[in-house]
Amino acid sequence: MSSPSAATASDTPPISPSSQTTTNGKATTGKAMPLDAAGITQKIIEMKSTPQGLTADEAKQRLATDGPNVIQAHEESRWKKLLSYFWGPIPWMIEIAVVISFFRHDWPDFFVIAGLLIYNASVGFWQDNKAANALAALKKGLALKASVCRGGEWITVDAADLVPGDLVKVNAGEIIPADLLLTNGAYLSVDQAALTGESLPVSKKEGDSAYSGSIARQGSMSGIITATGNNTFFGRTARLVASAGSKSHAEQAVLRIGDFLILLAAALALILVGARLCHDLASGTGWHWSEAGAIAQFVLVLLVASVPVAMPAVMSVTMALGALALSRQKAIVSRLSAIEELAGVDVLCSDKTGTLTQNKLTLQAPIPFGSAQPDSLIIAAALATQNNSTDAIDQAILKALPSADALNGYKQTDFVPFDPVNKKTVGIVQGPDGQTIHYAKGAPQVIARLCGISEDATDEQDTAYFGKVAELASHGTRALGVATSKDAGKTWQLSGLLPMLDPPRPDAAQTIAESKQLGLSVKMVTGDDVAIGAEISHQLGLGEHLIKATDIFAKGTDPDKIPLDVAHAVENADGFGRVFPEHKFEIVKALQELGHIVAMTGDGVNDAPALKQADCGVAVSGATDAARSAAALVLTAPGLSTIVNAIVEARAIFERITSYVYYRIAMTIDIMFLVVIAYLAFGFQPLTAIMIVVLALLDDIPIMTIAYDHVKASPLPVRWNMHRIISFSSVMGIAALAQSFGLLLIGIWWMHTPALMSFIPLNPLLLQTMIFLQLAAGGHLLLFVVRTKGTLFRPPYPSLPLLLAVTGTQIVAVLLCLFGILVPALPWQMVVLVWIYVLIWMVILDGIKLLTNAIYARREKKSAELTTHILHR
Repeated sequence: MSSPSAATASDTPPISPSSQTTTNGKATTGKAMPLDAAGITQKIIEMKSTPQGLTADEAKQRLATDGPNVIQAHEESRWKKLLSYFWGPIPWMIEIAVVISFFRHDWPDFFVIAGLLIYNASVGFWQDNKAANALAALKKGLALKASVCRGGEWITVDAADLVPGDLVKVNAGEIIPADLLLTNGAYLSVDQAALTGESLPVSKKEGDSAYSGSIARQGSMSGIITATGNNTFFGRTARLVASAGSKSHAEQAVLRIGDFLILLAAALALILVGARLCHDLASGTGWHWSEAGAIAQFVLVLLVASVPVAMPAVMSVTMALGALALSRQKAIVSRLSAIEELAGVDVLCSDKTGTLTQNKLTLQAPIPFGSAQPDSLIIAAALATQNNSTDAIDQAILKALPSADALNGYKQTDFVPFDPVNKKTVGIVQGPDGQTIHYAKGAPQVIARLCGISEDATDEQDTAYFGKVAELASHGTRALGVATSKDAGKTWQLSGLLPMLDPPRPDAAQTIAESKQLGLSVKMVTGDDVAIGAEISHQLGLGEHLIKATDIFAKGTDPDKIPLDVAHAVENADGFGRVFPEHKFEIVKALQELGHIVAMTGDGVNDAPALKQADCGVAVSGATDAARSAAALVLTAPGLSTIVNAIVEARAIFERITSYVYYRIAMTIDIMFLVVIAYLAFGFQPLTAIMIVVLALLDDIPIMTIAYDHVKASPLPVRWNMHRIISFSSVMGIAALAQSFGLLLIGIWWMHTPALMSFIPLNPLLLQTMIFLQLAAGGHLLLFVVRTKGTLFRPPYPSLPLLLAVTGTQIVAVLLCLFGILVPALPWQMVVLVWIYVLIWMVILDGIKLLTNAIYARREKKSAELTTHILHR
């Protein structure tokens, strides 16, 4: 038995989510209407089949032609993905440095730089490989075995061996093995929520379609297979998952930083090589191939100086530590770049069923008619229900009973189950007084006809009944009519209406309000009808401008070429109803085309393509394997409240990462230009290659503790502003260069001043060590400067882990210099002087930062005022 899952406030079953029709085994989209007997016969002829299915030979031939009934999607090979991490601006720079150090036999440089290259690639490949499991999870949703009629005999075969035209039988509890046209049987209740997002099972009858991957909950029917494998509704979803995915903004930012640094390094390398050639030619000695090694040595030093070898690793580790913090907020990160993306999200597309709502149909306040009372109305509906029913509507009624013993004394002697034609259930019950009474529940109009009530009637009760039905329908609320009969069903008396709703989660409204405060535009995306979505949207304060997805996405829309007017329609909508997997995918793509950073939440197979395509796909608690595999963020606590904490945490992580990027670019500019200018001006190499490698390790390894730093999270979405990052980093890099070059000038002046030389002797090797120490100390002090927009002498102050890591690193740097480990030993007096020098410069750099930020703020204010003025015109 099934209760009237189809019972809504109208006389028709809930609109089937299936907008898919089939032609010659190919899945297409369009409005699917049930076929009559003639239509079924015509479809069987089109499929070149018979009402008894195919013969074994025909099936074998079609299997060879159409291929197995499995999801086959081409994805980039894992080896190709691995190799891609060794391709790009920053990997090129690191690889050139590795090659040069190898041929120069500079083994310390070779092993350190090569190790960092391999580490960077390994971290990226590992994260990407995890995301590739989405398709495998989808395939698990397909049936493994199926009952098929071959040559007039029913046999069990592997679902992979099914072909279009096969006749198969589906029973309750089985996964539908392929797309079917149902041809025989009284009734089938199909749960296709994982495919379409609908909150209730859908009633199917002869002439309806059923889809691969959905689950038969009740009933039994047979049908002709119309599509298999990739041609099914399910297969199209799998193909979308395989093709989905966008390059993260963090990856794009790293590429642009790499482009900037590689161009700068190439220009400086040309200047170095040109200057060396000119020097050799001008000296009259000419140029010889023996000079190539010396030039290569210079280029190596420059490359090592210019390559932020640890940038990908530091960013990955920083985000990994951030992911650990998010896990404490009940959010599991499956793709590290999701953290950076989540910080910049400005549009949150949320699935309705099970995400904004509880996915538990709940009885609302009963609406009794006549002499009926609310409790007696619920009891009457329960008596028209089987106690062991697993149907969502039946469960809601039984849970709403006024007490656990409300049905004591009643004995159900017979039961008439629901079917798509009668659209009602009837319970024949013997009451405590021994009297037999018939109880019925079903679609409101069906119950009205049962009671002899006409929509044209003028009776006050009849008018009130249909008025209430219309009111409920306008809100998209499902409703059941209830009636009783004391004369064996000859006449019926109207008892009333039972409204039902999948209610919002208790925390949903607050979560949405908090999301809006964080600068997010929240859009509901649901497979249910627009009226149902609009009612929930109204209750949650989301806005009521919901539109049907089919109204804006025409049949055959190319997701890669979405028209601008369609994209703007998506942007302006508060939500979408009657949404299919391809629509969710297209919604995300449309918003991305307009420059939005999009987060998509969901829990079903139908959400997987959009989850993978979104900048940050969020699988909510209880999501399917396919949804979790496709998502970048998995919430382990129910509802969306966790996402608010995750966004705040992600923005704090983003601030920490940008602080590191400012520092790293500035220091790279400092070291690169120092090497070139020192050589051009004085013919002096201020740093050796090993010094630069040690500097990279000293600077970047402890900086990983920046993941614990105290920062002020932005109240609005944040994203990579490359113009601001490059320009600000360049300003701070030039200021840091002035500091380093100033020390070089002081050292040269010192070596040419006898009085100072008699106090503390200095030579070029010791000057190299001084510059090494200045860069090691000044670099971390520069980080303290750029980590906040305000002065470094006000909160937020550095966290204890960061402070301890920097302190420990500086102690190591001082000991290296004092004891001459990897560098020439430096007298302690010089160590003290260098530290006094860098502390003075720290204050100067802080002032330069404040002035630069003030100029940026003034420009941004003028730009905003100009934009506002233009818009108001």
